[in-house]
Amino acid sequence: MEEIRLQKYMASCGVASRRACETLITEGKVQVNGKTVTELGTKVTDKDRIYVNGRRIRPENEKVYIMLNKPRGYVTTNKDQFDRPCVLDLMKGVKQRVYPVGRLDYDTSGLLILTNDGEFTKKITHPSHQVVKTYIARTSYSPDQQDLETLAAGVTLPDGTQFAPAQVTVLEPCLVIVKVTEGKYHEVKRLMEYVNCPVKWLKRIAVGGLELGKLPEGKWRYLLREELDLILGDK
Repeated sequence: MEEIRLQKYMASCGVASRRACETLITEGKVQVNGKTVTELGTKVTDKDRIYVNGRRIRPENEKVYIMLNKPRGYVTTNKDQFDRPCVLDLMKGVKQRVYPVGRLDYDTSGLLILTNDGEFTKKITHPSHQVVKTYIARTSYSPDQQDLETLAAGVTLPDGTQFAPAQVTVLEPCLVIVKVTEGKYHEVKRLMEYVNCPVKWLKRIAVGGLELGKLPEGKWRYLLREELDLILGDK
């Protein structure tokens, strides 16, 4: 194995996404050959002994991809400082060490993908790949045509945060479908708040061309290869 960046190696081992692995490194939670490493430019090979939080890691030979219908009241992390339920608590029977692809808020339900494939995670979460995330939202007020046009043009919040264009469709009064591509913090909620239509509840129903379908809340299943192609838009 040729030398690769430490965070890429960690992601290939199923530790977390590459971005999350970078955080683990800078927080001093990674040791290489007995020494704590905090530099993101560090390179390693499979001959190095690498530990994360005291546990030795090795590349995952079998890549797995899982769809979960996340209930409200679960955090999308491996552990929570407030001891709230975590999505991994729902993954009974999964032998591989998997992690969530992106996040869903504590009070948001719906489609969440988990995997041990760091490269796949990068393809879904990086804005440059333009993977559409589709949500259904109940709002306090219905957006009018001007609101829809405002969101479709992309907005800049008063704090300077910029959001790419979002496609919003009104299904019925106070019920909308929202499609976004960035996945920024509280993106849908902040966008709807911007046009004075606060979100009362939110559910993600699709990632790319992959739809949640009838998977019961709190349940999971493995994804098929053709379903991965739906997510990434491959033909």
